[in-house]
Amino acid sequence: MSEGEYKIADTKGRFAMAVRDGRQLNNVDWSQGRILLSNRRLILAGNDGKRTIALSDISGLSGRQDASQSIAAASNYLALKLGEDVMLVSAADHDEFKTAFFRAVLDENIVKAKHPAVEGGVVQDTSWEKARLKVEAEAIATALQSGTFVELELEEISEINTEQREIGGDERTVIQVSHVEGQTSVETHLTGPQRTCAFVQSFLKEGERRSEANVDLDPSEKEVLMALYSGVSPFEIPAFIGQDVDNVEETFEKLIELDIVDEVRTRHEVTLNSRGRNIASEAMNEQ
Repeated sequence: MSEGEYKIADTKGRFAMAVRDGRQLNNVDWSQGRILLSNRRLILAGNDGKRTIALSDISGLSGRQDASQSIAAASNYLALKLGEDVMLVSAADHDEFKTAFFRAVLDENIVKAKHPAVEGGVVQDTSWEKARLKVEAEAIATALQSGTFVELELEEISEINTEQREIGGDERTVIQVSHVEGQTSVETHLTGPQRTCAFVQSFLKEGERRSEANVDLDPSEKEVLMALYSGVSPFEIPAFIGQDVDNVEETFEKLIELDIVDEVRTRHEVTLNSRGRNIASEAMNEQ
């Protein structure tokens, strides 16, 4: 490796070209081999030879390429955009490799951050400041120039939005991250080079997907959820909503199984997590 280059991941897996010169390939030919990732390049070594891809040539991650059965059979892979080409990389330890990849393309990158841009639904008079990124297994940590440390944890993210905004005389993409900090709902805004923003958004979108409100709750269960959202103690909820204690306990059990609330201790103290707050907010808006 060249001076200043260091290895981040070394694993086995398979890889294939899915799009060439902008045209999706009907027959995808997977190659088995070694996948080596450094802070500067990705090396794919198979029986047909070795391909070296500079990380700077990867502009972002494409959506899933499910044109053929051979691709669909690979349930876990990264689709790397290389100009008009898309290369699929399916590592044996996909989750670890995915984190390693984001570390390779994002660690130590400098962006601008505004935190909190919104707190408790109220827009804050916060200035943009430089921030350094660090990727963790379940979060992107940002160290702001002022000394503030902000951790964007996937489990605490409820929504990701982007908009174009003029900052310092330039038109920039701004990523608006809605998440929870302590017990407070906040928004952190990030902006930077287009390529960096694309990778940050790809990483954080996983948190939004986890919090999607796609569960089926009956009216009595929604009552429990909204009571929790309103700040009612779990122990006071039966009397507050006029339900039997055993019924509320059963609802708590279901919400725990659905990963909507986190169990604090038995019998039964729970607290809403990010996904639960998102669902409760939608339920209250339906009233």
